[in-house]
Amino acid sequence: MKLHRTTLGVFVESNGRFHSLTEDWNTLINHADLLGHLRAATATTGSAELGSDSLAPVVSQEVWAAGVTYLRSRSARIEESKDAGGGTFYDRVYDAERPELFFKASAFRVKAPGDTIRVRNDSKWSVPEPELALYINARGQIIGYTIGNDVSSRDIEGENPLYLPQAKVYDGSCALGPSVLVTDSPLPPETAIELRIMRDATLVFEGSTTLSQLRSTPVELVEYLYRETSFPDGCVLLTGTGVIPPDHFTLQSGDDVEIRIPPIGTLRNTVA
Repeated sequence: MKLHRTTLGVFVESNGRFHSLTEDWNTLINHADLLGHLRAATATTGSAELGSDSLAPVVSQEVWAAGVTYLRSRSARIEESKDAGGGTFYDRVYDAERPELFFKASAFRVKAPGDTIRVRNDSKWSVPEPELALYINARGQIIGYTIGNDVSSRDIEGENPLYLPQAKVYDGSCALGPSVLVTDSPLPPETAIELRIMRDATLVFEGSTTLSQLRSTPVELVEYLYRETSFPDGCVLLTGTGVIPPDHFTLQSGDDVEIRIPPIGTLRNTVA
């Protein structure tokens, strides 16, 4: 089942049909038995037309992110920071038990499908980072999955690893959607994450990876995130990227970024 947050309210999608829900988003995603609740709702309510604009699937949830969780990301971080002496940091993080976790966005900064994303004006090397996003309730349980775009300024992070917040956290640097896949089963390792970037109607980059390349399990990442930090309304955790454009590539205004994870859907945004 998939949850959609729209300008007309919250809808659950089941077997190709949409059903309107009455609960507010925060209450819904923290339901003690969300999947059972949604099954009951679809059995007792008639179908409805979605027919409205999508909103980002967050209301008061914070968005956090895990870094250096794929070997490809480790290699890219080492390369971009070698002149600043930060390369060994990323080696150590990749091999360590404790993951890198950092704050990414407040809900008001999260862009919806179809919204414009941004690159920093003071960055010359910016990329999208396609990621599986875990939806976690207040009790630390993974209740679903969505798609995240962790737009990043590689030159700023590479200049000094301590500049990570500036490279990662700014207006227009995070997009989520198009829905939240609610399931009580983990996504299989062969689940693909695909990235396509179009410029002037021409494909300028595409790449893919699978969840099998993820260094830590989603459960392990969530356990560390919730160790000493509470999330009264739940949160979203981006799990890192294994798809990074080549070093000569940087996002430009007008680029169309498409991230696809087949069980969830496709997240599309244009660079402002």
